[in-house]
Amino acid sequence: MQAIDLFSGAGGMSIGATMSGINVRYAVELDKHAAATFTLNHKHTILLNEDIRTVKAKHFKGFDKKQPSVIFGGPPCQGFSTSNQKNRDLLNANNWLYMEYVRLVKEVRPDWVVFENVKGLIETENGYFLDAVLDGFKILGYTTHHFVLNSADFGVPQKRNRLFIIGSLHGIEIGKPKPTVKKYRTVKDAISDLPELDNGDAPDITEYSRAAESAYAKLMRKKLEQCGNNVVTNNAPHIVKRYGYIPQGGNWEDIPQRLMKNYADVSRCHTGIYRRLKEDEPSVVIGNFRKNMLVHPWKDRGLSVREAARLQSIPDSFRFTGSIGFQQQQVGNLVPPLLAKAVFQAIVEHG
Repeated sequence: MQAIDLFSGAGGMSIGATMSGINVRYAVELDKHAAATFTLNHKHTILLNEDIRTVKAKHFKGFDKKQPSVIFGGPPCQGFSTSNQKNRDLLNANNWLYMEYVRLVKEVRPDWVVFENVKGLIETENGYFLDAVLDGFKILGYTTHHFVLNSADFGVPQKRNRLFIIGSLHGIEIGKPKPTVKKYRTVKDAISDLPELDNGDAPDITEYSRAAESAYAKLMRKKLEQCGNNVVTNNAPHIVKRYGYIPQGGNWEDIPQRLMKNYADVSRCHTGIYRRLKEDEPSVVIGNFRKNMLVHPWKDRGLSVREAARLQSIPDSFRFTGSIGFQQQQVGNLVPPLLAKAVFQAIVEHG
């Protein structure tokens, strides 16, 4: 089966598709930093670093219409996120990019479509956008089924709910994939073997701190003896001092108010701010982990890029490019590959 990845970002869904034996022939991504990372890691995929509104079916010249095919991807989701109340409306231009996705499906006519987004798409404007996407596929002749999946149910050491719409041009209905793990993988399972780092450290490529202690760590490492993207934000001393007051599972509420005087109204802080991860549970949503100041479970510092990637089920062989800020953004925007893999395997099994 061959595929086109739309709004690819750094390529989390493409990793999951490849794991399922799908040949990702083309990808489209506007952001040059995410595009650079995608190109570095997906060497057999032709990436179009273009605005999707300028992309036509003719750009996919090597796409073989005789082979089974799938178009997958998720338009920018910030406008649908439940944490972004300001832009969850009809006036946000990015909320309309799903129409470009539907347009390309109409032009290419793949056998399958996989539309991914945040759970908030169901709620935005009382479901207007979800209905619009479903109706768009229905008009084109696709039978659709949609569901919300929690990444932790599929071996990702992170609780992250994502909406998936699967459409078949041949009337095939695919049910909600069943969980692949009985026991959730934890933060400790994910990161305990990674390099020892302190606030502001940035050695990038370095050796692991110890042998892999979990099946998950072994899966991420394979036969590697070193890993890259071991870079940590250099927080100011007063930020690091705040970290010391937060227990595992705690947040900004555990920090003495005398240390939070730079906030005009500290009581309005989001519960996810200054969240220290619990080692014996899956992580909270990674998202923008630098902005939320997620705290390492044992160290008084933020997460390294590699640690966040592990919590997203990104293999250690995958390399992020650009400044630390761009790397952090790319990791946070990714769809966990192990979650994507479960969806794609359901499609492959049905041909």
